[in-house]
Amino acid sequence: MNKLIPAWLCCLLLSGTAMAQRQMEYLDRGVVAIAKPGGGVFVSWRWLVTDKEGTGFNIYRSGEKLNQTPLTDVTWWEDADADTAGSYRYEVKAVWKGKEEANGKAYVKPEGAQPFLSIPLQTPAGYAPNDASVADLDGDGEYEIVLHQTGRGRDNSQAGFTDPPVFQAYKLDGTLLWTINLGKNIREGAHYTQFMVYDLDGDGIAEVAMKTADGTTDGVGNVIGDSSRDWRNERGYILSGPEYLTIFDGRTGKALATTDYIPARHPTSLTPTSAELKEIWGDGNGNRMDRFLACVAYLDGKRPSLVMARGYYTRTVLSAWNWRKGKLTHAWTFDSDAPGGANRAYRGQGNHNLTVTDVDGDGKDEIIYGAMTIDDNGKGLYSTGLGHGDALHVSDLDPERPGLEVFDIQERFGDAGASFRDARTGAVIWKKASVKAGEDGEGPGRGLALDVDPRYPGYECWVAGAGITGMFDTKGNKISERTPACNMGIYWDGDVLSEILNGTRIDKWDYEHSSTQRLLDARQYDCVHNNGTKSNPVLSADILGDWREEVIYRTADNSELRIFTTTIPTERKFYTLMQDPQYRLSIVWQNVAYNQPPHPGFYMGEGMKEPPKPDIRIIKK
Repeated sequence: MNKLIPAWLCCLLLSGTAMAQRQMEYLDRGVVAIAKPGGGVFVSWRWLVTDKEGTGFNIYRSGEKLNQTPLTDVTWWEDADADTAGSYRYEVKAVWKGKEEANGKAYVKPEGAQPFLSIPLQTPAGYAPNDASVADLDGDGEYEIVLHQTGRGRDNSQAGFTDPPVFQAYKLDGTLLWTINLGKNIREGAHYTQFMVYDLDGDGIAEVAMKTADGTTDGVGNVIGDSSRDWRNERGYILSGPEYLTIFDGRTGKALATTDYIPARHPTSLTPTSAELKEIWGDGNGNRMDRFLACVAYLDGKRPSLVMARGYYTRTVLSAWNWRKGKLTHAWTFDSDAPGGANRAYRGQGNHNLTVTDVDGDGKDEIIYGAMTIDDNGKGLYSTGLGHGDALHVSDLDPERPGLEVFDIQERFGDAGASFRDARTGAVIWKKASVKAGEDGEGPGRGLALDVDPRYPGYECWVAGAGITGMFDTKGNKISERTPACNMGIYWDGDVLSEILNGTRIDKWDYEHSSTQRLLDARQYDCVHNNGTKSNPVLSADILGDWREEVIYRTADNSELRIFTTTIPTERKFYTLMQDPQYRLSIVWQNVAYNQPPHPGFYMGEGMKEPPKPDIRIIKK
């Protein structure tokens, strides 16, 4: 006899059908060993989503087993008997049901007591290491670094010629894999080149995607377009000429596919006039037109897609691409200025950054593009109408509410200098008015959301500038008059509260005394930060070891990258953050324009539950 299926069960079945396993990179154990201040060596390694419950670990130093019974509660070991300055081979082997794996993951600690990993660079003369990304470029389960080497650069608002942007790929031992030179027809600066590094086709090896132009030289010496053309005008701007999108091979830097960039500056002309550009973008000198963002998103819930964008002050365009089986295909384009005006509310809502996550629970990613959100199908999900901002944070900021939340700021003066909204609907939960400062009425230039105070559930929020003072809880209540630096965050010590990352410094917020405690200052190791007053590292991410994050800086002479990793014990054990889908994609977009810290897609902070286990399918070469 047929029976009616209850409505709630239908929804559950449909939801289960919509959800799918995401392809994700294979990672090895990520063992790292670092000298501890005061003596000994700190060893840590990854707990993986694929590890069976009850898996333990044995640790060996140069063949000698260090632990008596397998470690099951933590993924670190303090080797107090080791000479801090000595060189040792540490190997970690997984143990399950009493059986130890035959071959574990090893790491050789180099000689010396330095608390960092050193990566020697081949920096071109006149250049300096800037933003970086990490991915597995050769399929061995270990991350490589793709590094943007910057010469003389210019902001969009500044006339003048720039040096060609240069990109290099390094293994962690300093081996240079390739160099890509984008050429004179790509301007150098924070807003022109957003480089996406990810395994886009699911073959276990990451690709690199960038906007290119006439004269771009790939990693094997091939030239894209016409190298004889110089499209720079007398003021150093590049307002004419062809624009391309290129997919590069992660192993060699070879250009695999090149197509026209969408959208073009002008729909029909390679040499548009200033008046024509002004009509489309709002000015004729490239200030609004040459603002680029990019990301990777799982638009179908299973496979990654590339999304390249242009504009946010006025016209805003996002185009999605798929790289499958050696072919680059266009999936969709969203245009705020599409004919008919249906998308007009999305005009001028973008930030200098973006975020990617599944805001509506259908298993597919949306793109949070500042004050608006684009659905996985390339349609507008919502626009708040609050306008452009410089900082953006998305996660389960308030664990007492269902779903995810967004903390955003608006650069212009108004009643929402800072706002806290529902990520799925765009409904503003609370906002703080900025105080008009100066003739232009500028709003705050920075905003930050981290859990730094365990007395209040969820993330605390604060901004810099525009008369918005103090720290706010998730309900919008002011809980402190004083705040720490308003830049980035990092998980560094043993608890689940975030630390403050600003420039070369990591600080712990003392919420009881509204002050900070210094945990690391990389300046004492000859390191410097990037991007002027933005004060960013080269990268911050969970690159090695346990679930805590690493931070990468360049040395003052531009000859090295130095990776700092914590040596503080912790009682907590989580799978590597790089296997949380939102966090992993946050590392992909961290280099985009004004760098923002990554956040996981679940609430991570005081009183948190165990992180949900992501439904992922590991792709191994």
